[in-house]
Order: sequence, then C-alpha cells, then structure tokens
Amino acid sequence: MSKIADFLKAGCEVTILFADLHAYLDNMKAPWELLALRTQYYEAAIKAMLTSIGVPLEKLKFVRGTEYQLSKEYTLDVYCMSSVITEHDAKKAGAEVVKQVDHPLLSGLLYPCLQALDEEYLKVDAQFGGVDQRKIFTMSEKYLPQLGYVKRIHFMNPMVPGLTGAKMSSSEEDSKIDLLDNPADVKKKLKKAFCEPGNVAENGVLSFTKHVLFSLMKEGESFKICRSPDHGGNLEYTKFEDLELAFANQEIHPGDLKASVELAMNSLLAPIQEIFKEPKLQELAKKAYPPPAKVKGNIASTDEVTPSRLDIRVGRIVEVSRHPDADALYVEKIDLNEEEPRTVVSGLVNFVPIEEMQNRDVVVLCNLKPAKMRGVESKGMVLCASVDDPKQVEPLLPPQGSKPGDRVVVEGYENGQPDEVLNPKKKVWEKLQPDLKTNDSLLAVWQGNKLISKLNGNPVTTKSMKNAPVK
Repeated sequence: MSKIADFLKAGCEVTILFADLHAYLDNMKAPWELLALRTQYYEAAIKAMLTSIGVPLEKLKFVRGTEYQLSKEYTLDVYCMSSVITEHDAKKAGAEVVKQVDHPLLSGLLYPCLQALDEEYLKVDAQFGGVDQRKIFTMSEKYLPQLGYVKRIHFMNPMVPGLTGAKMSSSEEDSKIDLLDNPADVKKKLKKAFCEPGNVAENGVLSFTKHVLFSLMKEGESFKICRSPDHGGNLEYTKFEDLELAFANQEIHPGDLKASVELAMNSLLAPIQEIFKEPKLQELAKKAYPPPAKVKGNIASTDEVTPSRLDIRVGRIVEVSRHPDADALYVEKIDLNEEEPRTVVSGLVNFVPIEEMQNRDVVVLCNLKPAKMRGVESKGMVLCASVDDPKQVEPLLPPQGSKPGDRVVVEGYENGQPDEVLNPKKKVWEKLQPDLKTNDSLLAVWQGNKLISKLNGNPVTTKSMKNAPVK
C-alpha cells in the first residue's frame, strides 16, 4: 500500500485488480460464496489504509476479475494462450504464487495465463507485484506478443518475511498482523515473533520497520527506540541503515525493538480501525472472514480446506491379525483413548512383520468415513510414508512423550476444530494429502509445516524415508 501511495502521489492512474477468479483457481483457497464478500472487505480496507496516510484516491479504481474474465473474448484468449504455452512453462511461472503439489490441478496451471492476459484486458502500461510474481511476469513478456499483444513493464516489491521468520502466510495467524487486530493482539504476536539478537536476514520485525515504518516517515520524522534509562535511554533513527547496523551489533535488544514497533504499528492501525467501527464494515469483516472453528452440531461449517479439519491422533496397536480374506491386509485394534479400541485395516503385511505391529505406537487419521475393506469395516487410517518405485511403506512415528489419544496437528493450524467425519463429497483429505510428506530431516510436514503433538510440540517423524508422500 505504501508503494501504491507513491504511484498515486506521482499522478499515476492505478487500477487494483481483485482477482476473485484467480483465488478460486489457486486450489480453491476460498469458496465462491466468500469471494464477493472478501473483495468488498479489501476495497474498504485499502481505501482506509490509503486515507490514513493522506493519499488522494481520485485516480484509484477497483476492478473484479469476474467483471471481464467471463466474457467471450477473454475466454477465447485463454484458449489461445493454452495452445502456445507448455505445461512446463505454466507450472514454472506459478511456482512461487500457486500452491505447489506433486499432482497439480489444471486450475493452478491456468492461473499464470489469466494473470498475463489481465494486463491486456485492463489496458495497463505496467503491472506491479511482489518479487514472487517475477516468473509470471517473465512468462507474460514471452507469450503475450505471441497473441499479438504488446509486452508490459513490470515493477516488483521485496517480500517482507512473516513474524515467524519464514514467508508470511494468510493461513498462519502468528506470521502476520491483521488490520483489525487490537493492541493486545499486536502485543501478543510481536512477543512471539522471531527476532534473534543480531540476526538481520530473516527478521520480519526489522523488515517491517524498513519497508513500512521508514518508508512512510515524513521529512524531519524519526523512528524512536523506547527503552528505560537503565538500558541507555531512548534512541532515534532517521535512516534505517543506522538502525539495522545497531541491531546487527546487538546494541539494540530485540525486546526494545519489538516494543517500539508495537507503538508505531498501533498508531498506523488506529485510524483504519476507527473507520471500521462503522457497523456496516464490522458486519462485512465478520461475514468475509468467519471464525475458522465455527461449528454447527460438531461439523465444521466453513468450506475452507485446511489441515485443522483432520482428526489425527496417536494410537497404540493392542491387537493385530491377518485379514481373513486379503493376504496383504492387517486388521488392527488400536487404542485411541476411546471407550474401546478402534478397528483399522492397513495394507502393511508386505512391509512390517506382524510381531513389529503388536503394541506399536502409530499415527492415525480418525475422521475418515468408515469403509468396508474386503468385508471388515475400517474406522481410520494408519499414516505411513510411502513411495511406489520401488514400493516402500513405513508407518510414521508418533511424537516423543505422546500417549494414545493425543492430538497431532499441523504447526500453524493448531486452533481449528476437526470435522466429526470428513464428507467424501467435499474431498477434504484428497485435497490435503498431496502436500503431506516427509522432508530431508525425516520430519512429517504439510506444505513445509511440521506435524506436531498439540500437547508438547514434539514432531511426527519417520524412521528412514526422506521426501516421501504420506498416505
């Protein structure tokens, strides 16, 4: 927004595209019924942000993708684009923008093509985005001329790390500050933020200071580090480079930097939140972003596909036998700290000797719809690292210190409420499973986020299989 403010102050005509159709194509990040509400929310939020820093809005306009992307002309150009671009180039273009899985949906390959065509249909001279968009920009410059359209200029902004030190993620609550977060929420998130003494490379707090606070400072203003007289008193900086050097030399304590950023951040958020005190905007914010754990009769009412909807628990196999009608299957009785052990059927006969299955601790997906496997009803799935060529399967190892019934969650998704039963028609497991795998460190992860015990935070691991899908 601060860079868009620069464009507007310089007299540029700025069009902000609400890419509602793109949002749906990117692995259906948002259901259709929420997209219209969210574009309304973003329009109000953007106007509030720009107004709060004194930016004129006369040359700013908003366009929703579905206003023109469903037209006959645009649709024909999508087909034309698909006839000249290779699958390799489309996947490469979206590598840092579209969610990457081993078996991508066709929608994710279309996404970069639409973004390229948007330049022509919006009649812009230049497109602006983060550096994560650069591969899409490169693809646009290559392929638009093949359709008879001129290539555009591309501007890019650096990507500010999230507060956790990694890439900021809308699905990871603690990685970001929301516009409507109250001072208590801001304090809590900054307190947990990664801000290692002397580390200036992966420091979301310091990056925010550089790219937002310093870039918005007016002439004659300075950034104040507030600290007690016992620790040297307050410091003021007019150049970010001086602040960065002082932090690198550990002359500024992370706690003092966080406290100072907290004050500055709250002063930026206050006028925006004042605008959002209007009842209509408050109602809009609630509808656009309903609580993720909102539940109706023990079934999650949201359609967002997040790993918090999976009921994964630690179990102990207390009884195991060969399936009477299937040579490759075990029938297990698994203690999940329920009233009685749960029956689960697993295809592990050829990979784990029966004596190693008895009294084994396992990780179980518990809310799949029960299904009969060769006449025996299975009420769960033992999660395993598994590769097909050569065929190898290895049950995941539960977190150290865990016991039967303990919840296993994905880091960053600890607070969601799992569905009582995953609706097969919604294909929640099918959409989440391709991103479940083991990594180089033998940790089980979902999109790079560790599977951990909800109680003690210890990770789920595998004995020997690296970079293997989890099924």
